[in-house]
Amino acid sequence: MMKQVIEAYELLDSAYVAGNNVAKVFRERGLSDVLVKNIRGNKGSTDFIRVTVPGKEGRLSGGISPTIGIIGRLGGIGARPEKVGLVSDADGAIAAVAIALKLAEMRSKGDSLQGDVIIATHICPNAPTQQHFPVSFMSSPVNMATMVKYEVDQQMQAILSVDATKGNKIINVRGFAITPTVKEGWILKVSDDLLDIMQNVTGRMPAVVPITTQDITPYGNGIYHLNSIMQPATVTKAPVVGVAITAEVPVPGCATGANRITDIEEAVRFCIEVAKGFGKGKVKFYDKEEFKKLTDLYGSLAHLQKLGSK
Repeated sequence: MMKQVIEAYELLDSAYVAGNNVAKVFRERGLSDVLVKNIRGNKGSTDFIRVTVPGKEGRLSGGISPTIGIIGRLGGIGARPEKVGLVSDADGAIAAVAIALKLAEMRSKGDSLQGDVIIATHICPNAPTQQHFPVSFMSSPVNMATMVKYEVDQQMQAILSVDATKGNKIINVRGFAITPTVKEGWILKVSDDLLDIMQNVTGRMPAVVPITTQDITPYGNGIYHLNSIMQPATVTKAPVVGVAITAEVPVPGCATGANRITDIEEAVRFCIEVAKGFGKGKVKFYDKEEFKKLTDLYGSLAHLQKLGSK
């Protein structure tokens, strides 16, 4: 997928890029179901963009194949005027755009997936930065509750949340790693199906991000979070898995020159392989019977999807 990742990088590497520029490229490639919405916040504005790639037997065509969502999670693709160029945090948006471009090309060559794929991200070339341990993060002009509201479509029956996860000391591999599956406040076991796909894609032993309970609670509760990779899990009943683009050392989210094309390409290839299998019903994010047993034994943990009481 190197061609599509490079194209996505060049498309987004601009002080003037907006959601409509990206939507125009999608439509030129035959993707007609594209939504762009400009949202303003206390620190500026950003363009949310969502594109649906129809499957051969997906719900859009009257079929019953399940729908997967892929979210490019980030604060912003740039930190202008403080920084010139794409920042490390842009990885999620680059990956999301590249996935849409690749799926569009596959459709044009007769290789449509079985189920529908909904891809969402947002385009902000001048987002603010914020202090975070151990290195600075990118912030966003729009608060997190608003962001996930637009990123998560309730038609998504499982979600991959792609996010640069380099600003920490707990996942120290170069490439990408996945998280355990999170569903309705439960951190479940890591999906064996996703581990198998990861091994096939990378040719290496899989890497897993050690997320904690506080990482799956909503932003705004004053609790430390590794980053925002699991925030989509706070607004959906669908299972969510983070696809973390990682590094061997802590890299600030606002660092430029830190978008490693080869690592993003691996993550993109992984997401597409998961989408292929999920649409066919052959890839599971979690064990439904085991989840039912957990909730029967210990009850719901859905309260962790809320801000909580003071």
